[in-house]
Amino acid sequence: MGTPIRLIAGLGNPGSQYDKTRHNAGFWFVDELARRYSGKFAVEKRFSGEVCKLQVGSATVWLIKPMTFMNRSGLAVKQLASFYQIPVEQILVAHDELDIAPGDVRLKLAGGHGGHNGLRDCHAHLSAEYWRLRLGVGHPGDRNKVVDYVLSRPSLDDEIVISRAIDKAADQIELILSGEMQKAMNALHTK
Repeated sequence: MGTPIRLIAGLGNPGSQYDKTRHNAGFWFVDELARRYSGKFAVEKRFSGEVCKLQVGSATVWLIKPMTFMNRSGLAVKQLASFYQIPVEQILVAHDELDIAPGDVRLKLAGGHGGHNGLRDCHAHLSAEYWRLRLGVGHPGDRNKVVDYVLSRPSLDDEIVISRAIDKAADQIELILSGEMQKAMNALHTK
């Protein structure tokens, strides 16, 4: 078995105007985990975010939704990880991914930020050695349209398949928390 995950950060933007936008896919994932395991998020100013502690089987995991806006997400993750002495390799960051089709989800360790501002800030505060849950939202086809695209609501069809992908990822949470990443990847990456 690999290294267990003790902290899951869902990336997104605070505020009701962003709730349903593609950029908040990371928030949607941690919200689903909290729903499944009867967790409640509470504002924690010292961690610059909303925080929830979950018990999943024998594993305890912290969830955080940074309230610093996407471009400063890494600060909140770092604050929580530092306080609870959680090493970077025990952190999973869930985020929207332009380079993956809506409805697809990928689990990955380390790598570049691919221009994602939330990941760029996580890199700056943590290093690049954390796990990522990449939730596909698709690409608008023109890089000049990316900002408007991620800050808008997906089509109904895309919303349905993204929701299914989040459910599929949440179904693997016990494997992920126990560090059985290859088994989780096999389940997530297989159609």
